[in-house]
Amino acid sequence: MDTSPRSRPIPLYFLIVCMLFQGISGIVGGVGLVNDSAGEFLDLSVDLLIGTPFSTYLGPGLILLVLLGFAPMVVSVGLMKRTRWAWYGSLTLGCALVIWILTQIAIIGYWSDPPLQLVYGVLGIVLAGLTLLPSVRKNMLSD
Repeated sequence: MDTSPRSRPIPLYFLIVCMLFQGISGIVGGVGLVNDSAGEFLDLSVDLLIGTPFSTYLGPGLILLVLLGFAPMVVSVGLMKRTRWAWYGSLTLGCALVIWILTQIAIIGYWSDPPLQLVYGVLGIVLAGLTLLPSVRKNMLSD
């Protein structure tokens, strides 16, 4: 398998950049919630968590940190190295981000100011869409 940069389709570069963006923002957001589980710094009331399994933002922060922070960073490295598992990881993380946002909207409602739910919902769709492009799929899954 040729892993030289010239052999990669342009959408794969966009996928890697988007995945790195998600990883960095997931780490920043996750650390913020873990360090301030009351949500005061981010101007989040724990009342938003009523009806959820969480009484503080520690649990959501850990999920965000690990699933939508560290995991995309690992997948980004796999995409750069063109490992087969990274294609599956990329598709899974795109879908996971969409599910995370939809669940968040179902529980706490849609917030348009700032429009982070919209931005990250679209990012999840973009991650899954780029992953499913034939040029990316062929490049990542061919032997």
